[in-house]
Amino acid sequence: MEKRFQNSNKLIKVAITGPESTGKSTLANALANHYRTVWVPEFARDYLDKLKRPYTFDDVENIAREQIMLEDKLVSEAKKVMICDTELIVIKIWMEYKYHRVPLWIIEEIKKRHYDIFLLCNTDIPWVPDPLRENPGLRRFFFDWFVMELDTNRKNFIIISGDQKQRLESAIEIIAKMISRIV
Repeated sequence: MEKRFQNSNKLIKVAITGPESTGKSTLANALANHYRTVWVPEFARDYLDKLKRPYTFDDVENIAREQIMLEDKLVSEAKKVMICDTELIVIKIWMEYKYHRVPLWIIEEIKKRHYDIFLLCNTDIPWVPDPLRENPGLRRFFFDWFVMELDTNRKNFIIISGDQKQRLESAIEIIAKMISRIV
């Protein structure tokens, strides 16, 4: 159910991914503003902020379901580009690390869901403490895991590095090239 845009029949879907505190939400918001389009926020943040107890495996599975439902709901509002501030590989890695298991439906959904590009946020910016963040010393470990998952699942990805301005400029350049190929 991809929205069509004026000179093309293609919506470019961009997934912003990577470890905690690597600027995913900041980049997603800035890209959506630049392209004047919708961005799909990270459902987990609101869900966990409202939870009055430690989260469980079932909570994370519910977050996964809600994340894809939110993405599917917002696709009709996108203009040329849809920016997704997270995707199921993030949840898969989170579940494997914390619970050592992942529901089969998540693995299957990762294979089915299409994004034109994954922008993998590097760990070269400072960690920003947040009550929902758990692993400040493991960002590089998780970054390497993301590279492996993206490679294993044959996802088209580019590593985004530098400060906020550099990341945004790089991402805009990457997306602009994709748009120019289809318009």
